[in-house]
Amino acid sequence: MAVLLALGCAVVYGASDFLGGLASRRTSVFGVVAFSQLAGLLALVALLPWLGGRVGPADLGWGAAAGVAGAAGLVVFFRTLARGVMSVVAPVTAVTAAAVPVLVGLAGGDRIDLWAALGILLALAAVVLVSAEGGLSALRTARPASVPPALLAGSMFGLFFVLLDRTSDDTGLTPLVTARLASVALAVGIALVGRKPMRASRPAVPLVVASGIGDMSANALFLLATQQPGQLAITGVLASLYPVSTVVLAQVVLRERLAAAQMAGLGTAVAAVVLITLPA
Repeated sequence: MAVLLALGCAVVYGASDFLGGLASRRTSVFGVVAFSQLAGLLALVALLPWLGGRVGPADLGWGAAAGVAGAAGLVVFFRTLARGVMSVVAPVTAVTAAAVPVLVGLAGGDRIDLWAALGILLALAAVVLVSAEGGLSALRTARPASVPPALLAGSMFGLFFVLLDRTSDDTGLTPLVTARLASVALAVGIALVGRKPMRASRPAVPLVVASGIGDMSANALFLLATQQPGQLAITGVLASLYPVSTVVLAQVVLRERLAAAQMAGLGTAVAAVVLITLPA
């Protein structure tokens, strides 16, 4: 069950990123981040009577820390993309986000068999390939200054997964409330300090709302995955396959042409999932 929830998380995350990307073409990026986060929070509050759970101060603290990490990663990610190095930032960020929960899980005592280990390695490779919109040559010619911000953003995204995994198994979705409150506060605070516009044009509103609800749904799926019997090294890397659904949607909806590396990445991702889900 944990594997299926993590895969569902990846699919929904990717779709949310795709919708957020479309919205960002039509209105302020900070407006997209702030209002999508708010939309997700409202959807979460509506579901709490059915999907909430018992929480203690520690669970709420872990949730808030996760929200700060996720929002910080978004800010660094968007600021780095604004400098025009997307072909480098996207793959480096994605593979770092996938690697962090794997390393933390293994350090925390996760034990995986040979096939799962091979699947994890393939999944990390798949994330790089699928995210390499400019091809692997862009990575070889990357400017050194573009790599540290990408590593930082990816580390923050990976830390988000790790911190949510620290919440208790009977909390339901309640820790996500403090996570989303913290992320909204940080995003709005940074926008105000930097005097960035926070607006959403009317044509972009449906995309922003759908992106926010999708992002919250993905968060919920991952949190539920961590509450099932399973290992962070596996659920974390499966959830980090989200660029696959983003790329597929871009091809189907926008008719974007995939680079050869991205096509190879799609096949690699399928092989990785098969190996990870093989019975031990």
